[in-house]
Amino acid sequence: MRILVSDYSGHPFQVQLSRELARRGHTVTHSYSTRFQTPKGNLSVSESDPAGFDIAPVRNSKPFAKASFLARRQQEVEIGHELAKLVDRFAPDAVISSNAPLDTQRIFQRAAARRGAKFVFWLQDIYSEAIGRVVPRKFPVLGHVVAAWYRHLEFRMLRDSDHVVPITADFVPIITRHGVDAGKITVVENWAPLEELPLHPRDTDWTRQNMAGDGLRIVYSGTLGYKHNPGLLIELAEGVPGAHVYVYSEGPVAETLAAEAVSKGLTNLTVHPWVPFDELPKMLSGADLFVVVIEPEAGVYSVPSKVLSYLAIGRPIIGSMPLNNTAARIIQDNDAGFVLPSGSDAGLVRKATELASDGDLRMAIGDNGRRYAKATFDIEKIGDRFENLLISIN
Repeated sequence: MRILVSDYSGHPFQVQLSRELARRGHTVTHSYSTRFQTPKGNLSVSESDPAGFDIAPVRNSKPFAKASFLARRQQEVEIGHELAKLVDRFAPDAVISSNAPLDTQRIFQRAAARRGAKFVFWLQDIYSEAIGRVVPRKFPVLGHVVAAWYRHLEFRMLRDSDHVVPITADFVPIITRHGVDAGKITVVENWAPLEELPLHPRDTDWTRQNMAGDGLRIVYSGTLGYKHNPGLLIELAEGVPGAHVYVYSEGPVAETLAAEAVSKGLTNLTVHPWVPFDELPKMLSGADLFVVVIEPEAGVYSVPSKVLSYLAIGRPIIGSMPLNNTAARIIQDNDAGFVLPSGSDAGLVRKATELASDGDLRMAIGDNGRRYAKATFDIEKIGDRFENLLISIN
């Protein structure tokens, strides 16, 4: 089978799936958007990759305009047309699309239909829910019309897809309520690529160069926006003075956070660029404690993949997020850390202080997370699920 897997973000586990499908004898091209600013996975073809595996990045003509709704939409349309060209060149039997903005997905899905390719909508987020919260606040009159259009568009594309793969069962009642046939839904929870995240000692040459110091290391890694409550990271630095808060992120909010730390005289909070994927395991292994933040409005609609990498490395997690979020349930059900409702910053600082003073507790909680990851992130079983659904629709 000729399979085109497109992950707009370029995250690690999606490209691992592409490699697994290619290992099974399929011809697989993996695509991602080069301009979209987020941590990337292993997106280079190596000699050890299966013969049928290839990478085909798509790119905007200009840097990604994240802050401008209109400019961003135009660029998302542009990427949709680039993906349509890729469909024409590659002529896939099936397309799997993950993380594509709705304007990108609309053009991509239409191109797949023209070529007769089956289309699998890998549903990472219900984008129209977020649009419905954010856009009407920015554009009080027109915003409601825009939100209604994107709600219509998203659920229409889900209904028109040959199969839908939500990442959490929480999405199923939402999409079936909007007319998606339950018979063409397969829930596959996200994972982290274990073999690409090998464990390293806490102290390595890399950490001695990049995370020097004897104190506890608290790490936040990933996208950082105002919705992620960057103020919590300031409170952690202030409330756990014996620890160092390392923030690995890029963009305007990360720059503002770094400036605020300097203005407050916080020498124990530093902001660093995202690390290359091949250095990520050493950075993560150098942490003693991880932080994850999800905004209150996200509810069940956002499941940050950083949590899965944290679990794979086996370090305790403190999370500020809605308690009904899938990631929150994973952490709590497996005793892999502590989760408090968004806004409970003081409580999270107390939990961080508790963990900072108890190495045995950190080790036990981290082992719980690692145990969950080893039991759940089996790429062969995950590959079976995707391959079986592809066979069923072709």
